[in-house]
Amino acid sequence: QVQLVESGGGLVQAGGSLRLSCAASGRTFSSYDIAWFRQAPGQERDFVARIRWSGLRDYTDSVKGRFTIDRDNIKKMVFLQMNGLKPEDTAVYFCAAGSTGSSYRGVSAYAYWGQGTQVTVSS
Repeated sequence: QVQLVESGGGLVQAGGSLRLSCAASGRTFSSYDIAWFRQAPGQERDFVARIRWSGLRDYTDSVKGRFTIDRDNIKKMVFLQMNGLKPEDTAVYFCAAGSTGSSYRGVSAYAYWGQGTQVTVSS
C-alpha cells in the first residue's frame, strides 16, 4: 500500500520554474515505478514523466529538456523539476505509483494516486 501527497504547485510566469514534490508512505515504496501526470480543465489526464525503480527515466516529448523527474527512496519522495514553463503546462499535476510495463504512459498502469497540485503558468 502506498499513499501519495503532492505539493509545490503555484502561479508562475512563462519561462519560470517550479519543483513539485510528492511525499509517500508505504513499506514497499522503493519497489514501485513513480510517474507524474497532468490534467488541464476539460482534458484527459496525460503522462508527463516516469522514473523506474532502477532510476531509468521516461518523458513525454513536450517536456524533454525542460522537466526532470527524480526520487529519493530514503525520504520516500519523488520530485518533478520544471524549468522553462509555458502556458500550455498549466494543469493539475498528479503523482502516481505502480508496477508498470510497456503501457506506462496510461493511467491504468498505476494503482496509487495523489490528490493533485495546481500549476498555473501565466503569459
